[in-house]
Amino acid sequence: MTRLRPTQTIGGRGLSSLASGLIVATLIIVFLYVGREILEPLVIAVLIGFILAPLIRRLRNLGLWRVPSVILAVLFATAVIGALGSTIVIQVAQLADDLPKYETNLRAKIRALGGGALTSNALERASGALKDLQNEISPPGTSASGQKPLLVEVRQPEPKGLESIANLLRPLLSPLGTTALAVLFLIFVLLQREDIRDRFLRLAGTADLQRSTAALDDAASRLSRFFLMQTILNAGFGVFIGAGLWLIGVPNAVLWGIVAGLMRFVPFVGPIIAAIFPVALAAAVDPGWWMVLATAALFIVAVPLAGQVIEPVLYGHFTGYRRLPLSCRRCFGRCCGVPLD
Repeated sequence: MTRLRPTQTIGGRGLSSLASGLIVATLIIVFLYVGREILEPLVIAVLIGFILAPLIRRLRNLGLWRVPSVILAVLFATAVIGALGSTIVIQVAQLADDLPKYETNLRAKIRALGGGALTSNALERASGALKDLQNEISPPGTSASGQKPLLVEVRQPEPKGLESIANLLRPLLSPLGTTALAVLFLIFVLLQREDIRDRFLRLAGTADLQRSTAALDDAASRLSRFFLMQTILNAGFGVFIGAGLWLIGVPNAVLWGIVAGLMRFVPFVGPIIAAIFPVALAAAVDPGWWMVLATAALFIVAVPLAGQVIEPVLYGHFTGYRRLPLSCRRCFGRCCGVPLD
């Protein structure tokens, strides 16, 4: 009986630690869910801050003070995001006007195939994807065929004056608030980057402040180069896809290029999702199969080329790994103290 007590104690400690872990995990999940409206802009601001850090460093090397450098970098990022958003809105509005015609062509192709069950099912799914896309981007009160449905309800009088302006601005309040909060966080992160680093070191209570500060600065510099290279690579991927779709003849090639560049930030499934609508649109536009095959081949070639060839070369060069001597690459310079930069 006395030999079972240590086992029972160990089992009780295991259950206690498991319960404590579950409680902590639950509290973290609740905190993330409740504070998502604040945490989402903060995470976006931190990521953009890492991307803009090399630009600010370059402006500082040119002789600008820190505050003007941060303001110029934030204005540049805001202008780029605004230009992308405006282009997406224009392209989506144009696509919404043309989708009914594309769906009709796709239905005609399905009827012409007749007995091809596998191909017909694929085209049916493509037609459903186009219909879902049209339902998302069509204005409220408009059906997929472009005709307004018959309303069986008592309609309120049309809003006038300030009420109509409020109805117009109400859906924009949430994204505008999130954007403004992200910009404020971004300016704070860029201006107080060294102060945040010093506060983190004080909280960590490290003994060697000099080496800890150098390590954090080196890690931040490498993360900045990593995110910057990721952004440049994804932008180049979007330009390549957009140019290829334009040469093939797929409508709204600029929109699909922007979507491909943005979706490449999503690991693994992002490029696959970005290829669905261009392939479906190519099947709807072209009466034959050349445009569909060319669009699919463009993504099949571009995705592995960017992910397996260009990306490792760029990351290996700009994060410092290729700058090491060949004998020091296995340990990344830790054995002989060779700096990565």
